[in-house]
Amino acid sequence: MKILVDADGCPVTHLAIKVAKEYDLNIILVKNYAHEIQDSYATIITVDISRDSADFYIVNNAEKNDIVVTQDYGLAAMALAKGAICINQNGLIISSYNIDDLLNHRHINQKLRREQKIYSKFRKRDNSADEKFEKSLIGLVLNSR
Repeated sequence: MKILVDADGCPVTHLAIKVAKEYDLNIILVKNYAHEIQDSYATIITVDISRDSADFYIVNNAEKNDIVVTQDYGLAAMALAKGAICINQNGLIISSYNIDDLLNHRHINQKLRREQKIYSKFRKRDNSADEKFEKSLIGLVLNSR
């Protein structure tokens, strides 16, 4: 088992690395060359800046029971199809039970944004989201062993 992180703009990269170290797991951070990430423990893969380059790298390298950290539900759907386990930055476990609803919600929001009907404002991230992510990630690691 390894952890693959869609690291472009991921607010919990440091927490994923911390958990990987604690449980002696390989962790791969996938980013495009516009982002600067350094860590002595993690393997850092830099991909082209083109759309979905990081996603395709992750899907092509994910294996059954790997953990994929992403907020991209399209990537999560592809990773689930390969038998990976997915979690988003807020600690939500993405599974075959909820992926259809998440993708549908994403589609509806994209359609509304294109029609300029709504614009979402993201709330500032707080410590409770980080705590929930870390707790959920540890749970996935322990349940996958």
